[in-house]
Amino acid sequence: MSPNDLSLLLGLVLAHLIGDFLLQPRHWVEERRRRRHRSLHLLYHSVVHGGLIALVLLIAALMVPGSPGPAAVVAGAAGIAVSHWLIDLVKARLSDRLRWFLLDQALHLVVLCALWLAWLDSLAALELLGAWLVSPTVLGVAAAYLIVTRPFSFAIAMGLKRWSRQVEHSDTLTQAGARIGMLERLLVLSLVLLDQLTAVGFLLAAKSVLRYGDLRDARDRKLTEYVLLGTLVSVASTLLLGLLLRLLVGAPS
Repeated sequence: MSPNDLSLLLGLVLAHLIGDFLLQPRHWVEERRRRRHRSLHLLYHSVVHGGLIALVLLIAALMVPGSPGPAAVVAGAAGIAVSHWLIDLVKARLSDRLRWFLLDQALHLVVLCALWLAWLDSLAALELLGAWLVSPTVLGVAAAYLIVTRPFSFAIAMGLKRWSRQVEHSDTLTQAGARIGMLERLLVLSLVLLDQLTAVGFLLAAKSVLRYGDLRDARDRKLTEYVLLGTLVSVASTLLLGLLLRLLVGAPS
């Protein structure tokens, strides 16, 4: 895959981001939810995307020798406009939740990748991606990131169960501690794989500062000790997992 091929893909993604997040006013989205397939703003939005994609493809056609001609530019832009209209129409019928937003963006990216492969008229990039995805390093890293989310949450919760009964949780957000722990472990694992162990110390220090007032004033001492114990178990186990992964599969540092 040449640098020009990758530049084209990034250009398509950039055009999508501009069209979806910079050139789509809030009232367009609200009108689309109310009127759905009758929404003129949904049509405008799709046309904007088609125009941006046409611009990217036209630049690629002019700058890269052997690229498809104007007919391919028009066909690609039209395909993106129609697919965007259909995907956003379906999204307008769904609730405004994160899962549907992520699915919407994933579908748009799949269509863009399909257009990119069609423009290149080659599956070489797809074959390279497949070979990279099944490499031991990628599979190991993917498994590690999965392990530090819910599996570690369950394991740590069971390990601290004997102390959790002694702690009052009435003033805490529901499931907030578990979500914080997951994000914490994802950050620690990323830092270990990037060989930035010093930054892990800063992360621990930052979290300790948040509990400093309770330690100083002896307020909620049990909760403070429980949080610090959970933090140390979470960070230590993630550090060991990250170092083991680097040792076994040579994860990039």
